Amino acid sequence: MFEQIITMVFQTDFAFSIFRITAPILFAALAAVVAEKAGVVNIGLEGIMLICGLFGTLFSFWTQSWFIGVLGAIVVGILLALMIGFFALKLHTDIILAGIAVNTMSAGGTIFLLYLFTGERGNTASLTSSNILIPTIKIPGLHQIPILGDIFSGHAVLTYVAFLLVFLIWVLLYKTSIGLQIRAVGENAHAAESVGVSVIKIQYIALAISGILCGMGGAFMSMYYSQSWNTGLVAGRGFIALAAQAMGRGEPVGTMFSSLLFGFAQALRTKVSGVQGVSSNLISAMPYLVTIIGLVLYAASTMKKVKKIKNKDK
Repeated sequence: MFEQIITMVFQTDFAFSIFRITAPILFAALAAVVAEKAGVVNIGLEGIMLICGLFGTLFSFWTQSWFIGVLGAIVVGILLALMIGFFALKLHTDIILAGIAVNTMSAGGTIFLLYLFTGERGNTASLTSSNILIPTIKIPGLHQIPILGDIFSGHAVLTYVAFLLVFLIWVLLYKTSIGLQIRAVGENAHAAESVGVSVIKIQYIALAISGILCGMGGAFMSMYYSQSWNTGLVAGRGFIALAAQAMGRGEPVGTMFSSLLFGFAQALRTKVSGVQGVSSNLISAMPYLVTIIGLVLYAASTMKKVKKIKNKDK
């Protein structure tokens, strides 16, 4: 059994699936990175992705264009993120509670909206057609290279966008004035305000960027990964993304590697589920066990650093 699992892990289709599975986690994790840098915690990633996934499918069905579907999901993501910002920054509601409210609302609200707009119950499988799904791309030249072509070519457009955004978010945060302001607000809001930075404006901008990324993640899930929307579409990926952001220490590159770790765990769960003699309960819990283990290691590392700082101060 162990040899069979090892053989599966070293196949090109397994490596291909890791990147496919990682993409939606990475979108949400980068959303968490940007929000966290501005000193706001967007815990509503799960709910935003679920709602955006629904509207991405609906917009693409209504217009028969996958591109407009993705744009529609992004717009909805921005509106939801700004709604969290409105309650937290304008009405001074606890932002954690605002995020939880979005997560709770998404569970039943999406079912109601789906029935209201289409008359369907629970999923959009009957609405799906090939022209409303996100297309895949074979990279010229690369797809002909043995092994590498099988792993890196043939992914959906948004898969490549997800990994490209790691670099773009890094550039935004560390090479632009708006990125400097985002980090300044997150590190010391009062100091940033004292030099003329509008703290609330920057936090709204960070949440809007977070909504854009969640919108793409939700669209990816419904318009490519599952090829339809259903109530269990996101399946905890928003919360896993929060763990990936923490394990990556809030940095885009570190968050990417953490997301790949979770993608590996989920891909392994899918592969191992077909192996006889392996407990299905253990398989289902695998990604969440990795999440817990990763957070424990992150907490241990953080505590170790804090102790070193305290010892230096003494």
